[in-house]
Amino acid sequence: MKTIWPLPQIEIREISSITENRPTALLTGGPSWQVAGPFLNLPLVIQAEPHTADHEFFKLLADGLPKQVEVIYGVGGGLACDAAKFVGWANKLPVVLIPTALSVDGFFTALVAVREEGTVRYVTTGPAEKVILDWEIIRNAPPHLRGTGICELLSIVTGLLDWRYAAERNQNTPETRFQPWAAGLAAGIAQQAFKIAAGVGQGRVDALTNLLDLMCLEVQLTNQLGHNRPQEGSEQYFAYAIERRVSRGHGVPYADLVGPGILIAAALHGQDVAPIRDTIQSAGIRLGQLAPDDIAETLYRLPEYVRLHKLPYSILNDLDTSPTQIADLLARTGLEAIGRRM
Repeated sequence: MKTIWPLPQIEIREISSITENRPTALLTGGPSWQVAGPFLNLPLVIQAEPHTADHEFFKLLADGLPKQVEVIYGVGGGLACDAAKFVGWANKLPVVLIPTALSVDGFFTALVAVREEGTVRYVTTGPAEKVILDWEIIRNAPPHLRGTGICELLSIVTGLLDWRYAAERNQNTPETRFQPWAAGLAAGIAQQAFKIAAGVGQGRVDALTNLLDLMCLEVQLTNQLGHNRPQEGSEQYFAYAIERRVSRGHGVPYADLVGPGILIAAALHGQDVAPIRDTIQSAGIRLGQLAPDDIAETLYRLPEYVRLHKLPYSILNDLDTSPTQIADLLARTGLEAIGRRM
């Protein structure tokens, strides 16, 4: 059976107007709760601040839920909201998400990204029952988080290149076969993302509203297809691979990993990275958070990594990992010059 998931109900309103009477479990983060907490009056039974997306940790959270809880709230970024979706799904309870930044598209998907055996795996939970967005909170979020979900749209550029690359080599499965109509729609979404990036970086509500619309279109397209190939390719695999290396016990913002991955994937496909780099930075995404040595070591191991974890075929399966090629790739992307040396 194939399920085509819908988007959650999305409400745009001040979170101070929320009235909740059901006994509530809250998943949040410290900084996010400092921002949103004063405006929310929730009948809390339990509150937790997840620190990792490890699959076993999410299971522990779900197993420890008090029986009197009737609704799960996720307040904050991708980690807190993924944890809320997982706990709600595992306990067959409704989930309400309140993002404090438009940092990922996971608020709107039917999937939860868990970490397992050194990579990212998706658990299909179904979408949240409701997502509530308060533009006053979102537009005042830190610029490096506020609208960095635009990475989900810019990654369409390289995701489509990898999808076509795999198709040309007969490496797509029947379920993920290349479909020109879907590629065309996805490319149109990416094109619009380039146009709104500066406004997103400035925190303009009109641009953030456009970002919301485009993210919802991207999510619904992948829901319709039943897979993420138009939007997820080698740029994401790079992020998966480097995440554990650089987290050092703390979560690393999604865009700090995927932004550099987009530049690397674009360069591998022979694209001009300058306009992509300028767009990424204009949206507020940081490109200098990864040490060049960490990037180089990750690139060296990437072909083995994608094969080990059976990730969908991409240009990384054929990556030349010689020191000369890796040095050239760092130079072409500019990541050698702007990355942090640890």
